[in-house]
Amino acid sequence: MTSVAAQVLRRLWERDETLAVAESLTGGLVAAELTGVPGASRCFRGSVTAYATVLKRDVLGVDAALLAERGAVDPDVAVAMAAGVRRALGADWGISTTGVAGPEPQDGKPVGTVFVAVSGPGGEQKVVELRLNGERADIRRESVRSLLELLSGELAENARAQDTEQNGGN
Repeated sequence: MTSVAAQVLRRLWERDETLAVAESLTGGLVAAELTGVPGASRCFRGSVTAYATVLKRDVLGVDAALLAERGAVDPDVAVAMAAGVRRALGADWGISTTGVAGPEPQDGKPVGTVFVAVSGPGGEQKVVELRLNGERADIRRESVRSLLELLSGELAENARAQDTEQNGGN
């Protein structure tokens, strides 16, 4: 995974952009993966581990009505967390994880239901639903990998869009 984290950080550094992370079920594993890369401080702003639902609301600005209606394990909550950490930590990009690592279901969602999301500087927002199998540690580890892959893809797509704009749409 470190290679994906290193690739993401290198792209951000080359673009002079920053990253912030909001984590729930991963409990800091995404931040640990990123900070395991030498030089991460050049573009990694920090993270918020909002394990409790109230922190998603109070720290990350996730709408209380959304949380009350759907619970914390929801695609719109994941997007709001990514956008919220981006704002809270003053980063260009925000990413997030929310889901059920087990052993019990949560908010009516089965174990292995995970949402990972990205919020970018140009208003880009993307969320992916994962249906993961395995033990708690496996689900958390795969959530980290999937989130970093999602961000990597969004950075590549964003760079292609910028190149197209700069070249007059050709």
